[in-house]
Amino acid sequence: MGLLTGKTAFVSGGTRGIGLAIAERLAREGADVMVSGSSQSNCDAAVKRIATNSGGRVEACAADLRTHEGCQSVFDAQGKAFNSCDILVHSAGATKGGVFPDQNDTDFIDGFALKFHAGVRLSRLFWPSLVAARGNVVMIVGGASRTPDAKFMVGGAVNAALANFSKALAGQGLQDDVNVNWINPGQTETERLQQLLETRARDENRSVDDVRAERMQAEGIRRLGQPEDTAALVAFLCSNEARHIHGAGIAVDGGATKGYF
Repeated sequence: MGLLTGKTAFVSGGTRGIGLAIAERLAREGADVMVSGSSQSNCDAAVKRIATNSGGRVEACAADLRTHEGCQSVFDAQGKAFNSCDILVHSAGATKGGVFPDQNDTDFIDGFALKFHAGVRLSRLFWPSLVAARGNVVMIVGGASRTPDAKFMVGGAVNAALANFSKALAGQGLQDDVNVNWINPGQTETERLQQLLETRARDENRSVDDVRAERMQAEGIRRLGQPEDTAALVAFLCSNEARHIHGAGIAVDGGATKGYF
């Protein structure tokens, strides 16, 4: 039996990158999993991949989590499929890189809509189920929440807001017996990272390889992260063994963050 046998989970952004790795790991640990993504094709591919490597039930719902209607639709799909939710993982939210002051309002508005507001709405919708299950919430935030970068203002601002909300939600979790934690992944090998590197390379008229090497050197890390690094921590945080870890923001960045808080 796995760590999460008998539990049900919802993973936003669970069709690609870190979110997909999380959904795969939760399923391998015995949970029944619902994933959401922005397109039906991504959802179908994710279900096929996850089901191949696990014995649990896997479902998916395509929706635009930038909207209240999108959040409601995935909540309804979870209820229809499993009639419960023990684990909520919010991993959706691809904020855009750019150079200020040229970066326009649209990038900021979009970043907050998908990552922050969706996190708030999903937490509100799923909260009664999580209370009934004495469940777990894990927000996938990002190291930029603690290390502002002039070339990544959208991501930093959104991440900081979501981390603050997560800590406040943990206070509510103490009253309602719901565990709440958040994770700050560092540079992780995903399509998302590649897009950010390409944006910075274009803005600075440099090659992607040069930008990648510079960032690794500046952070003093031995390697780039893998999605599975974050997924392993999520699975542990959602297990009974980690019940006393609550209201914590944990970095998975290979030591890139130099501060102690």
